[in-house]
Amino acid sequence: MTNYNFITFEGIEGCGKSTQVKLLQEFFQEKNIKSITTREPGGVAISEKIRDILINSDNISPKTELLLNFAARIEHINNLIKPNLQSNRKVICDRFFDSTLAYQGFAMGLKISEILQIKEIAIANFKPDITFLLDMDVEKAFLRIKNRADNNRYDAMSIDFHNKVRRGFLEIAKQNNNRIIIIDANRSKEQIFQQIIAKL
Repeated sequence: MTNYNFITFEGIEGCGKSTQVKLLQEFFQEKNIKSITTREPGGVAISEKIRDILINSDNISPKTELLLNFAARIEHINNLIKPNLQSNRKVICDRFFDSTLAYQGFAMGLKISEILQIKEIAIANFKPDITFLLDMDVEKAFLRIKNRADNNRYDAMSIDFHNKVRRGFLEIAKQNNNRIIIIDANRSKEQIFQQIIAKL
């Protein structure tokens, strides 16, 4: 488990990422392994302000979303992720740059090559040690979303949009199979967690 210090979780809305982040944090606490949890966009004060713009504002262009995500990410990495990794804490993050590729790239139509250029400028080759992609049918995820109290504008987007996001994630995983582990998120949270722990 020592090889995996920066751990990210990805997937469509309602796939159970946040639940698994919490379970992993609790597991580390029980094992006396130093760790923190965080999220994107967000994690530090300025990035949380950017998050508020992204999830609550209407009529933002995809390019603006893209640049805001990377602006938030730069501050998040420099002021929270890297300092904690340097202090030998494991960092568990709910979403990272794979979400930008899936949402603004595959679903919103921005060129992947241009996103990768901006990524190189913003964060160079910084990346997670391991990423768990929780994959499930969009229709099943939508049933979960309906019961949530804190939905945002992404949750309200069409099934077609979220299917594009899902296909995007699966393509990203295919291209990064040394880092991204696809997990069937249609199973119970306990079964999913056991697979995550087995891999770690």
